[in-house]
Amino acid sequence: MTLTVRAEGGVLFAEIAAPPMNLLGPELVRDLVAVIQRAEADDAVQVLVFTSADPDYFISHVDVTRIEEYRAEAAKLTGEASIALLFHHLSASRVVSIAQIEGRVRGAGSEFVLACDMRFAARESAIFGQFEAAFGLLPGGGATQHLVRLMGRGRALEVMLSAGDYDADLAERYGWINRALPADELGAFVSSLAHRIAGFPAAGHAAVKDRVNAIALAPADDFRRDSDLFGEGVREPEAQGRIGAALRRGFQTREAELALARVLGDG
Repeated sequence: MTLTVRAEGGVLFAEIAAPPMNLLGPELVRDLVAVIQRAEADDAVQVLVFTSADPDYFISHVDVTRIEEYRAEAAKLTGEASIALLFHHLSASRVVSIAQIEGRVRGAGSEFVLACDMRFAARESAIFGQFEAAFGLLPGGGATQHLVRLMGRGRALEVMLSAGDYDADLAERYGWINRALPADELGAFVSSLAHRIAGFPAAGHAAVKDRVNAIALAPADDFRRDSDLFGEGVREPEAQGRIGAALRRGFQTREAELALARVLGDG
């Protein structure tokens, strides 16, 4: 299992532990599907909090060697082989989702936390990146839909076209996250907020999320289109060549990805 789950009243905490670097592969997607289904099936659960057991990586990105496999796991929740639709499902769920981010969250990892209703990050350790353009690709899990709405056009283009790393303070300023907090305060803050929300009527959560989503969450078809474009693009020879070159330079290895922007820039 890649998730350790514990219940505290109306809050379900899910800790990610998928060594060596919390890649979003089929096992983690399988377990995310299971915890979302568990939360939605239990009326007592109002809030779902995601954390990481790895101080250096929250979710690094997708495992580019197992794309068809993780897409098949996503289909078990949504009926479609797309993590974009899995993430959209989480955003649209009655359950309130919170990401407590320490370490690196890039690519589809960033898209996962963007799908959560709220994002709080450790000032000292959290690093954000949306690097698909380095491979000639459009982000396929919803980054375009979320980042433009959160940041505005110029900053969203900067983030996606630079394929760079952004620290928690800049992510907060840009609107990528709700706020950055000192690491030693982050867990207590998120837990307190989650329990406070869980103490209020579920009907209010559902009504507020429904109306906020009507304004701010792109339609599922827009997520589906981005997913399709990623799936088509990643099979192109240029993308495959760039991914292969990056793998040879250490892409998808724990040590190299501590400074992924440099690895990508070397090509």
